[in-house]
Amino acid sequence: MCQLLGMNCNTPTDITFSFDGFRRRAGVTDHHTDGFGIAFFEGKGVRIFRDNRPGASSPMADLVGQYHIKSLNVISHIRKATRGDVNLENTHPFIRELWGENWVFAHNGTVEGIEICKNCHYQPIGTTDSEAAFCRMVSELKALHPTKPSEKEIFDAVVKITSKIAEHGVFNFILSNGHWMIARCTTNLHYVCRKAPFGKALRDDDVSIDFSQYTTINDKVTIITTQPLTKNENWTKMKNGGYVFFKDGDLLFEIEGTLPEAKPHV
Repeated sequence: MCQLLGMNCNTPTDITFSFDGFRRRAGVTDHHTDGFGIAFFEGKGVRIFRDNRPGASSPMADLVGQYHIKSLNVISHIRKATRGDVNLENTHPFIRELWGENWVFAHNGTVEGIEICKNCHYQPIGTTDSEAAFCRMVSELKALHPTKPSEKEIFDAVVKITSKIAEHGVFNFILSNGHWMIARCTTNLHYVCRKAPFGKALRDDDVSIDFSQYTTINDKVTIITTQPLTKNENWTKMKNGGYVFFKDGDLLFEIEGTLPEAKPHV
């Protein structure tokens, strides 16, 4: 399946260290080679880069790595196709307008039987189950709340809508509107919250960084990813059906979920 990467923080931050390790999984350290994408929120706008070539060797990914864009919220995705052809329109993350804001979404897993509402405003452009699920989510959110509700009401509504979608398969996702970030786990999703005192981190490909050289005592940075990117940090593994809501690097709302039931040996 695909892999996800997200960052939420309280000050504009460079994700290059995490992204460089993440993109290596798209053809060097793993086989997620059916396209990559990354979205950076900047104020009300979004810079989004996508390529249907492997993230590890994509010139566009090289550009992103050299650009050193700083952002409060970033979502990235490396694809291992299970639904839809390998092309640009099927490459995550996907973006839609809701309540006058850009909403960005990336999904890992496969969900079956997502019906497309032909009379709804939001329609998929590509042929993935992921984009169809995203369109269904924002359609139901807009129907439930014609005007923008509170953050807690948004979280509760996202949980309600996506829990039903998740009944049809594996639904790990990261979602952001540029102010906050919501993540849901079915199988694998981990997060780490970095704050003072900052120290050194050792990436899984043995590249290290000393975050104390690039941060202040007030900085808070949360990284969410399918599999931990570093070997010496305490990553929290989310459980099946678990949801988290981060804003300014802080965990504001959470549903813990449950451990998957053990399958009997036969």
